[in-house]
Amino acid sequence: MGYEAGNFDVVVVGAGHAGVEAALAPARMGAKTAMITINLDMIAFMPCNPSIGGPAKGIVVREIDALGGEMGRNIDKTYIQMRMLNTGKGPAVRALRAQADKFDYQNEMKKTLENEKNLTLVQGMVERLIVEDGECKGVITQTGAIYRAKAVVITTGTYMRGEIILGELKYSSGPNNQQPSIKLSEHLEELGFDLVRFKTGTPPRVHSDSIDYSKTEIQPGDDVHRTFSYETTKYITDQLPCWLTYTNERTHQLIDENLHRSPMYSGMIKGTGPRYCPSIEDKVVRFNDKPRHQIFLEPEGRNTQEVYVQGLSTSLPEEVQHKILQTIPGLEKVQMMRAGYAIEYDAVVPTQLWPTLETKLVKNLYTAGQINGTSGYEEAAGQGIMAGINAGRSSG
Repeated sequence: MGYEAGNFDVVVVGAGHAGVEAALAPARMGAKTAMITINLDMIAFMPCNPSIGGPAKGIVVREIDALGGEMGRNIDKTYIQMRMLNTGKGPAVRALRAQADKFDYQNEMKKTLENEKNLTLVQGMVERLIVEDGECKGVITQTGAIYRAKAVVITTGTYMRGEIILGELKYSSGPNNQQPSIKLSEHLEELGFDLVRFKTGTPPRVHSDSIDYSKTEIQPGDDVHRTFSYETTKYITDQLPCWLTYTNERTHQLIDENLHRSPMYSGMIKGTGPRYCPSIEDKVVRFNDKPRHQIFLEPEGRNTQEVYVQGLSTSLPEEVQHKILQTIPGLEKVQMMRAGYAIEYDAVVPTQLWPTLETKLVKNLYTAGQINGTSGYEEAAGQGIMAGINAGRSSG
């Protein structure tokens, strides 16, 4: 039997980039809010690229900031590099992008959430919703804790029935080997929701000391002070550079020879990508006339040696990833710390939502972020703040 764990105006399920905005917005509007997440140490975690902004995304961060959201303020406090992209082109395509210290980013966001007076943080696995007469009245966790609410926002990201795929290996998992959420997916189907399988992927991470940076091109941050939030007045001056290198014909030949082992091409991956964000295998196949592709080496933070290999997203077997890395200038003797992988997960077909992000099937139930098929931290946060505002208003 369950036990009564609390009464709230709004309950948010998940604490990724959608979840934090979905929780902060109603709390700041005066609504008594709870945020329930599988692991409190993973709040605002960046399982993929350690950056905020860029083409088509930087403007979303500005819009979140204009609505009172936290993403812009948080990255302004925790970046290691800030650059305006496409400055050689017209103003319409210029885009601000910040390289994040991924650990500072999540720690700072957790601190902000903990200090929000109307917000309660709870570690738990939500498995069921309380639905009465077509209205969502709260949630029930794995341990039987019942959290009653006037509105619920689900922001489960890539966790619902998540499966990691690496070469011929496939196992049940959330991102970065976190626990997946299984029963909530099944419960949503019981309620009549139409779910689809989506997939996304990440590249390998490598040890900085094993990179020969003399064979790469330095990519420094901008000299001028830039910020995402209009409220930021303190600037970070000690920026860290990123580095540019390229794939080559040897890289592409190795990928071609191992395509049959890629889950993308062997049929093991059934899901579609939410947007065109190609793996290195896909780029080599689609653009077979290109002799090389850009690879950016991006530090994951100030206090770690891990470097993110931007542009080399892959789900090829681990030993093939090793060999591919060694064909790239500067990475001939590289030490791979984490292999790249693909992840498949459940998403709600978004035609089941009103423009408010409330579901058409269940009143006072909202969904935001990758559960709706978005891709990227910024879009997730943008949906999170909209769902949070609307949930806060409906709960009043």
